[in-house]
Amino acid sequence: MMLAVYSVSTWSLLFVAGESALLGFADFFYWLIVTGSTVGYGDMSPTTDAGKWIVSLYVIPAGLSIFALVVGRVASWLSQQWKKGARGMHSLNVSNHVLLIGWNGKRTEQLLKLLLIEREDVPGTPDIVLCVRADIENPMPGEISFVKVDSFNQDADMDRACVDSASVIIIDNPHDDMTMTTSLYCSKRNPEAHKVSYFDDESLVGLLKQHCPEIECTPSVAVEMLAKSAFDPGSSLLHHDLLDVYEGQAQFSATIPSEVTAITAGILFDVLKKTYDATFIGFAAEENKQKIAVNPPISSTLKGRDKIFYIADKRINNIDWTSIAKH
Repeated sequence: MMLAVYSVSTWSLLFVAGESALLGFADFFYWLIVTGSTVGYGDMSPTTDAGKWIVSLYVIPAGLSIFALVVGRVASWLSQQWKKGARGMHSLNVSNHVLLIGWNGKRTEQLLKLLLIEREDVPGTPDIVLCVRADIENPMPGEISFVKVDSFNQDADMDRACVDSASVIIIDNPHDDMTMTTSLYCSKRNPEAHKVSYFDDESLVGLLKQHCPEIECTPSVAVEMLAKSAFDPGSSLLHHDLLDVYEGQAQFSATIPSEVTAITAGILFDVLKKTYDATFIGFAAEENKQKIAVNPPISSTLKGRDKIFYIADKRINNIDWTSIAKH
Protein backbone atom coordinates (compact mmCIF):
# COMPACT_ATOMS: atom_id res chain seq x y z
CA MET A 1 0.00 0.00 0.00
CA MET A 2 2.81 2.39 0.90
CA LEU A 3 4.61 1.50 -2.33
CA ALA A 4 1.46 2.20 -4.35
CA VAL A 5 0.91 5.60 -2.66
CA TYR A 6 4.59 6.44 -3.16
CA SER A 7 4.44 5.58 -6.87
CA VAL A 8 1.21 7.48 -7.57
CA SER A 9 2.31 10.55 -5.62
CA THR A 10 5.70 10.64 -7.35
CA TRP A 11 4.11 10.41 -10.80
CA SER A 12 1.65 13.20 -9.88
CA LEU A 13 4.41 15.51 -8.60
CA LEU A 14 6.50 14.92 -11.76
CA PHE A 15 3.43 15.64 -13.90
CA VAL A 16 2.88 18.93 -12.12
CA ALA A 17 6.58 19.75 -12.49
CA GLY A 18 6.39 19.14 -16.25
CA GLU A 19 8.79 16.18 -16.38
CA SER A 20 7.09 14.69 -19.46
CA ALA A 21 10.13 12.50 -20.36
CA LEU A 22 9.68 10.49 -17.16
CA LEU A 23 5.90 9.95 -17.29
CA GLY A 24 5.65 6.99 -19.71
CA PHE A 25 4.71 3.76 -17.91
CA ALA A 26 7.86 1.80 -18.75
CA ASP A 27 10.19 4.81 -18.35
CA PHE A 28 8.58 5.87 -15.07
CA PHE A 29 8.68 2.38 -13.58
CA TYR A 30 12.35 1.92 -14.56
CA TRP A 31 13.37 5.40 -13.38
CA LEU A 32 11.51 5.09 -10.05
CA ILE A 33 13.15 1.74 -9.21
CA VAL A 34 16.62 2.97 -10.14
CA THR A 35 16.22 6.30 -8.33
CA GLY A 36 14.24 5.18 -5.28
CA SER A 37 16.71 2.35 -4.61
CA THR A 38 19.59 4.87 -5.04
CA VAL A 39 21.24 2.77 -7.75
CA GLY A 40 21.20 5.89 -9.95
CA TYR A 41 22.38 4.95 -13.45
CA GLY A 42 21.94 8.56 -14.57
CA ASP A 43 20.55 7.73 -18.02
CA MET A 44 17.22 9.34 -17.05
CA SER A 45 16.87 12.29 -14.69
CA PRO A 46 14.65 15.35 -14.08
CA THR A 47 15.42 18.44 -16.17
CA THR A 48 13.36 21.12 -14.40
CA ASP A 49 14.26 22.80 -11.13
CA ALA A 50 10.98 21.67 -9.57
CA GLY A 51 11.66 18.08 -10.64
CA LYS A 52 15.10 18.14 -9.09
CA TRP A 53 13.69 19.46 -5.78
CA ILE A 54 11.02 16.72 -5.82
CA VAL A 55 13.64 14.00 -6.33
CA SER A 56 16.00 15.42 -3.70
CA LEU A 57 13.42 16.05 -0.97
CA TYR A 58 10.86 13.31 -1.61
CA VAL A 59 11.66 10.56 -4.11
CA ILE A 60 15.05 9.50 -2.73
CA PRO A 61 14.38 9.88 1.05
CA ALA A 62 10.99 8.17 0.88
CA GLY A 63 12.23 5.57 -1.61
CA LEU A 64 15.07 4.49 0.68
CA SER A 65 12.65 3.68 3.50
CA ILE A 66 10.01 2.01 1.35
CA PHE A 67 12.40 -0.11 -0.71
CA ALA A 68 14.21 -1.24 2.42
CA LEU A 69 10.84 -2.23 3.91
CA VAL A 70 9.76 -4.13 0.79
CA VAL A 71 13.08 -5.96 0.38
CA GLY A 72 13.09 -6.81 4.09
CA ARG A 73 9.55 -8.19 3.95
CA VAL A 74 10.28 -10.30 0.86
CA ALA A 75 13.49 -11.66 2.37
CA SER A 76 11.66 -12.45 5.61
CA TRP A 77 8.89 -14.28 3.72
CA LEU A 78 11.38 -16.35 1.73
CA SER A 79 13.25 -17.19 4.92
CA GLN A 80 10.03 -18.29 6.63
CA GLN A 81 9.10 -20.49 3.68
CA TRP A 82 12.52 -22.17 3.77
CA LYS A 83 12.26 -22.70 7.52
CA LYS A 84 8.76 -24.17 7.16
CA GLY A 85 10.15 -26.63 4.62
CA ALA A 86 13.10 -27.51 6.85
CA ARG A 87 10.76 -27.98 9.82
CA GLY A 88 8.34 -30.11 7.80
CA MET A 89 5.40 -27.73 7.98
CA HIS A 90 4.53 -27.85 4.26
CA SER A 91 2.13 -30.28 2.63
CA LEU A 92 3.72 -32.40 -0.09
CA ASN A 93 2.47 -33.27 -3.55
CA VAL A 94 4.22 -36.53 -4.44
CA SER A 95 3.21 -40.03 -5.53
CA ASN A 96 4.79 -43.48 -5.86
CA HIS A 97 7.28 -42.39 -3.22
CA VAL A 98 9.04 -44.19 -0.38
CA LEU A 99 7.52 -43.01 2.91
CA LEU A 100 9.62 -43.55 6.05
CA ILE A 101 7.60 -43.04 9.24
CA GLY A 102 9.40 -42.56 12.55
CA TRP A 103 12.65 -41.16 13.90
CA ASN A 104 15.40 -43.11 15.66
CA GLY A 105 18.28 -40.67 15.44
CA LYS A 106 21.43 -42.09 13.89
CA ARG A 107 19.68 -45.31 12.87
CA THR A 108 17.16 -43.38 10.78
CA GLU A 109 19.92 -41.28 9.24
CA GLN A 110 21.77 -44.44 8.22
CA LEU A 111 18.55 -45.92 6.85
CA LEU A 112 17.97 -42.81 4.75
CA LYS A 113 21.50 -43.02 3.34
CA LEU A 114 20.92 -46.66 2.38
CA LEU A 115 17.58 -45.82 0.76
CA LEU A 116 19.20 -43.05 -1.29
CA ILE A 117 21.82 -45.49 -2.54
CA GLU A 118 19.30 -48.25 -3.26
CA ARG A 119 17.00 -46.01 -5.29
CA GLU A 120 19.79 -45.06 -7.73
CA ASP A 121 19.29 -48.36 -9.56
CA VAL A 122 15.50 -48.34 -9.34
CA PRO A 123 13.61 -47.17 -12.46
CA GLY A 124 11.94 -43.79 -11.95
CA THR A 125 14.09 -42.76 -8.94
CA PRO A 126 11.20 -42.43 -6.46
CA ASP A 127 11.08 -39.56 -3.97
CA ILE A 128 11.94 -40.37 -0.37
CA VAL A 129 9.78 -38.75 2.31
CA LEU A 130 10.58 -38.75 6.02
CA CYS A 131 7.57 -38.30 8.31
CA VAL A 132 8.28 -37.70 12.02
CA ARG A 133 6.71 -36.55 15.25
CA ALA A 134 10.03 -35.59 16.83
CA ASP A 135 10.96 -31.91 17.07
CA ILE A 136 13.73 -31.95 14.46
CA GLU A 137 14.52 -30.31 11.12
CA ASN A 138 15.09 -32.07 7.82
CA PRO A 139 18.27 -34.12 8.37
CA MET A 140 19.04 -34.23 4.61
CA PRO A 141 17.70 -31.06 2.96
CA GLY A 142 17.83 -31.18 -0.79
CA GLU A 143 17.98 -35.00 -0.83
CA ILE A 144 14.71 -36.03 0.82
CA SER A 145 11.32 -34.47 1.51
CA PHE A 146 10.32 -33.91 5.13
CA VAL A 147 7.03 -33.69 7.01
CA LYS A 148 6.49 -33.14 10.74
CA VAL A 149 3.14 -34.24 12.14
CA ASP A 150 1.42 -34.39 15.51
CA SER A 151 0.04 -37.89 15.00
CA PHE A 152 0.75 -40.88 12.74
CA ASN A 153 -2.91 -41.94 12.67
CA GLN A 154 -4.74 -38.70 11.87
CA ASP A 155 -5.87 -38.18 8.28
CA ALA A 156 -5.18 -34.44 8.21
CA ASP A 157 -1.57 -34.98 9.30
CA MET A 158 -0.78 -38.00 7.15
CA ASP A 159 -2.38 -36.46 4.07
CA ARG A 160 0.47 -33.95 4.14
CA ALA A 161 2.89 -36.86 3.63
CA CYS A 162 0.69 -38.27 0.80
CA VAL A 163 0.31 -41.61 2.58
CA ASP A 164 -2.43 -42.69 0.14
CA SER A 165 -0.15 -42.48 -2.91
CA ALA A 166 3.06 -43.97 -1.47
CA SER A 167 4.36 -47.11 -3.19
CA VAL A 168 6.47 -48.18 -0.20
CA ILE A 169 5.85 -47.41 3.49
CA ILE A 170 8.53 -48.14 6.09
CA ILE A 171 7.46 -47.90 9.74
CA ASP A 172 10.28 -47.69 12.27
CA ASN A 173 9.31 -46.01 15.53
CA PRO A 174 11.21 -45.99 18.83
CA HIS A 175 8.32 -47.78 20.54
CA ASP A 176 6.69 -50.98 19.30
CA ASP A 177 3.19 -49.91 20.36
CA MET A 178 3.46 -46.83 18.12
CA THR A 179 4.74 -49.03 15.29
CA MET A 180 1.71 -51.31 15.76
CA THR A 181 -0.90 -48.54 15.62
CA THR A 182 0.85 -46.81 12.71
CA SER A 183 1.01 -50.09 10.78
CA LEU A 184 -2.71 -50.69 11.27
CA TYR A 185 -3.49 -47.15 10.15
CA CYS A 186 -1.29 -47.34 7.03
CA SER A 187 -2.80 -50.71 6.11
CA LYS A 188 -6.23 -49.10 6.12
CA ARG A 189 -5.22 -45.92 4.28
CA ASN A 190 -3.06 -47.55 1.60
CA PRO A 191 -3.68 -51.31 1.26
CA GLU A 192 -1.83 -51.48 -2.08
CA ALA A 193 1.53 -50.13 -0.88
CA HIS A 194 4.37 -52.44 0.09
CA LYS A 195 4.64 -51.94 3.84
CA VAL A 196 7.54 -52.89 6.09
CA SER A 197 7.45 -52.59 9.90
CA TYR A 198 10.31 -53.05 12.36
CA PHE A 199 9.70 -54.49 15.84
CA ASP A 200 12.08 -54.95 18.74
CA ASP A 201 9.64 -57.39 20.33
CA GLU A 202 9.17 -60.29 17.91
CA SER A 203 6.04 -61.47 19.73
CA LEU A 204 4.14 -58.51 18.25
CA VAL A 205 4.82 -59.68 14.69
CA GLY A 206 2.27 -62.48 14.90
CA LEU A 207 -0.34 -60.13 16.33
CA LEU A 208 0.07 -57.66 13.46
CA LYS A 209 0.06 -60.46 10.89
CA GLN A 210 -3.36 -61.59 12.12
CA HIS A 211 -4.86 -58.24 11.12
CA CYS A 212 -2.52 -57.17 8.30
CA PRO A 213 -0.96 -60.26 6.67
CA GLU A 214 0.34 -58.18 3.76
CA ILE A 215 2.77 -56.19 5.95
CA GLU A 216 6.36 -57.41 5.92
CA CYS A 217 7.71 -57.42 9.48
CA THR A 218 11.42 -57.31 10.26
CA PRO A 219 12.16 -58.23 13.89
CA SER A 220 15.60 -57.81 15.37
CA VAL A 221 17.90 -60.74 14.49
CA ALA A 222 20.84 -59.79 16.71
CA VAL A 223 20.37 -62.74 19.08
CA GLU A 224 19.97 -65.19 16.19
CA MET A 225 23.16 -63.91 14.59
CA LEU A 226 25.07 -64.40 17.83
CA ALA A 227 23.97 -68.04 18.00
CA LYS A 228 24.67 -68.67 14.31
CA SER A 229 28.15 -67.12 14.50
CA ALA A 230 29.01 -69.23 17.53
CA PHE A 231 28.78 -72.49 15.55
CA ASP A 232 29.36 -71.15 12.03
CA PRO A 233 32.12 -68.54 12.36
CA GLY A 234 31.86 -65.74 9.80
CA SER A 235 28.07 -65.93 9.51
CA SER A 236 27.59 -62.40 10.80
CA LEU A 237 30.12 -61.07 8.27
CA LEU A 238 28.35 -62.95 5.47
CA HIS A 239 24.92 -61.56 6.36
CA HIS A 240 26.33 -58.07 6.77
CA ASP A 241 27.88 -58.25 3.30
CA LEU A 242 24.60 -59.38 1.74
CA LEU A 243 22.83 -56.39 3.28
CA ASP A 244 25.57 -53.85 2.58
CA VAL A 245 24.81 -51.66 -0.45
CA TYR A 246 28.14 -49.84 -0.46
CA GLU A 247 30.36 -52.58 -1.87
CA GLY A 248 30.60 -56.32 -2.51
CA GLN A 249 27.77 -58.74 -3.22
CA ALA A 250 24.27 -57.88 -2.08
CA GLN A 251 20.80 -59.39 -2.18
CA PHE A 252 18.21 -58.05 -4.64
CA SER A 253 14.80 -59.04 -5.99
CA ALA A 254 12.92 -58.92 -9.30
CA THR A 255 9.41 -59.77 -10.44
CA ILE A 256 8.89 -62.12 -13.38
CA PRO A 257 6.73 -60.44 -16.07
CA SER A 258 3.14 -61.65 -16.21
CA GLU A 259 3.47 -62.88 -19.82
CA VAL A 260 6.05 -65.50 -18.82
CA THR A 261 4.23 -68.83 -18.45
CA ALA A 262 6.81 -71.10 -16.82
CA ILE A 263 10.53 -71.24 -15.91
CA THR A 264 12.21 -73.97 -13.87
CA ALA A 265 14.45 -73.01 -10.97
CA GLY A 266 17.32 -74.93 -12.53
CA ILE A 267 17.20 -72.97 -15.80
CA LEU A 268 16.85 -69.68 -13.95
CA PHE A 269 19.83 -70.51 -11.74
CA ASP A 270 21.96 -71.46 -14.74
CA VAL A 271 21.09 -68.44 -16.92
CA LEU A 272 21.43 -65.88 -14.13
CA LYS A 273 24.89 -67.19 -13.28
CA LYS A 274 26.20 -67.54 -16.83
CA THR A 275 24.67 -64.35 -18.28
CA TYR A 276 24.54 -61.92 -15.36
CA ASP A 277 27.03 -63.43 -12.88
CA ALA A 278 24.20 -63.53 -10.32
CA THR A 279 23.15 -66.34 -7.99
CA PHE A 280 19.48 -67.31 -7.74
CA ILE A 281 18.66 -68.06 -4.09
CA GLY A 282 14.88 -68.32 -3.85
CA PHE A 283 11.45 -67.10 -4.88
CA ALA A 284 8.03 -66.12 -3.53
CA ALA A 285 5.01 -67.33 -5.47
CA GLU A 286 2.52 -64.64 -6.49
CA GLU A 287 -0.34 -66.35 -4.64
CA ASN A 288 1.62 -66.48 -1.36
CA LYS A 289 4.14 -63.67 -1.24
CA GLN A 290 4.66 -64.06 2.50
CA LYS A 291 6.32 -67.46 2.05
CA ILE A 292 9.75 -67.59 0.40
CA ALA A 293 11.17 -70.81 -1.00
CA VAL A 294 14.92 -70.58 -0.33
CA ASN A 295 17.27 -72.86 -2.31
CA PRO A 296 14.30 -74.53 -4.08
CA PRO A 297 14.64 -77.83 -6.00
CA ILE A 298 15.83 -77.30 -9.57
CA SER A 299 12.56 -78.82 -10.79
CA SER A 300 10.49 -76.10 -9.10
CA THR A 301 8.40 -74.12 -11.59
CA LEU A 302 8.15 -70.32 -11.49
CA LYS A 303 5.65 -68.27 -13.46
CA GLY A 304 4.69 -64.71 -14.23
CA ARG A 305 4.31 -62.32 -11.25
CA ASP A 306 6.42 -64.52 -8.98
CA LYS A 307 9.20 -62.64 -7.20
CA ILE A 308 12.75 -63.98 -7.35
CA PHE A 309 15.67 -63.22 -5.05
CA TYR A 310 19.28 -63.23 -6.17
CA ILE A 311 22.79 -62.21 -5.12
CA ALA A 312 24.83 -59.89 -7.38
CA ASP A 313 27.24 -56.99 -7.19
CA LYS A 314 24.48 -54.62 -8.35
CA ARG A 315 20.78 -54.63 -9.23
CA ILE A 316 19.95 -56.13 -12.65
CA ASN A 317 17.38 -53.98 -14.49
CA ASN A 318 17.60 -55.59 -17.95
CA ILE A 319 16.88 -59.29 -17.42
CA ASP A 320 15.91 -60.87 -20.75
CA TRP A 321 12.98 -62.95 -19.51
CA THR A 322 11.94 -63.94 -23.04
CA SER A 323 15.31 -65.53 -23.67
CA ILE A 324 15.24 -67.33 -20.31
CA ALA A 325 11.74 -68.71 -20.99
CA LYS A 326 12.93 -70.25 -24.28
CA HIS A 327 15.52 -72.47 -22.61
